Amino acid sequence: MAAMEFLPVLFMIVGVVLVMGATLFVSSLLRPSNPYPEKNMPYECGMDAAGEAAAGRFRVPFFILAILLVVFDVETMFLFPWAVVLKDIRLVGFVEMFVFILLLLVGFAYAWLKGALEWEA
Repeated sequence: MAAMEFLPVLFMIVGVVLVMGATLFVSSLLRPSNPYPEKNMPYECGMDAAGEAAAGRFRVPFFILAILLVVFDVETMFLFPWAVVLKDIRLVGFVEMFVFILLLLVGFAYAWLKGALEWEA
């Protein structure tokens, strides 16, 4: 391939970088900047931090569960295209998908044994 074929891509990248830089520069000139301690405090639900959250240590089971959900949902989405082309990929694709599912099950078992799916400890 000739390098000239990639010239439009280069122009697009340069254009995006220039627009991004200009946007950040203009916004830094226009935004108000007056930090004070109350403004820099963590904000959640309109309430001040209290208890363990005020010290910066708190349990995050919801976030771990949410990350696991996203990971397993994205991985499970690979099953749909695999099912569509199953006749074309034959036995090799069939075996590869079961290796993939086995790895998902190993990850699920690891998360379960580590207690990532438990709400109460």
